[in-house]
Amino acid sequence: MAKKKTENLKGLKIDELKKKLSNLEEEIRILRFKAEGSKSKNVKEFAVLRKQIARVLTEINRKK
Repeated sequence: MAKKKTENLKGLKIDELKKKLSNLEEEIRILRFKAEGSKSKNVKEFAVLRKQIARVLTEINRKK
């Protein structure tokens, strides 16, 4: 299994990071609603999304 390469967040501006953060939060919200109705096929997807959100927030705080 090939390891997924993480995005380079250091080159993005704060407003771009905030837009990415809102997109990730929307994805996790949608995933929660899907999980309510039936079993999720990709169990690790929650953890991956939460880690991506943490990376974005870290980069936003670093730039402030």
